[in-house]
Amino acid sequence: MRAFVAIDIPDPVRDGLEDLQEKIPFGKLTDPEQMHLTLAFLGEQPDDLIQSAHEAMEGIRFPVFDLQLGGLGTFGNREPTVLWAGVKDPAQLKALHDRLLPALHGAGLPLERKRFRPHVTLARFDRTGPEEHERLARFLSRWESFPSPPFRVESFGLWRSTLRPKGAIHDLLAEYPLT
Repeated sequence: MRAFVAIDIPDPVRDGLEDLQEKIPFGKLTDPEQMHLTLAFLGEQPDDLIQSAHEAMEGIRFPVFDLQLGGLGTFGNREPTVLWAGVKDPAQLKALHDRLLPALHGAGLPLERKRFRPHVTLARFDRTGPEEHERLARFLSRWESFPSPPFRVESFGLWRSTLRPKGAIHDLLAEYPLT
């Protein structure tokens, strides 16, 4: 099973991101219903390891906190491949991530050690040339300070990801409340 751990995006924030997507000049847009903030990507794992991860996450205690999206950026060195919305003041989100990783490692999941860069994917790009780079730069400059309401993070979840030609479908398998 291909799985990840994430925070779901509430409808008012999702609606704002969908409005922002309408202004993106090109690319394959993320289905707003599939938007989330990934805490850990588990990759393809056997069911017994997913069950172990679930049991480990049931024991995580972390306080409820407020979060707000802010800022835009891209992944990809010279060629942007992903357009994302970032997080204003991600300290609490990073602290939750730092609580989660040891629990997952303890459950036997061999996760990659990567820098945690919290974001919501808005669009993906195939090959881009100078004209697209300029259009994307104008978009980023214009919408860097897009409006996004703060929201309360009261839980995180374990999700299954099913890859399809038109994009991945994410299904919530379990939810873990914050205290």
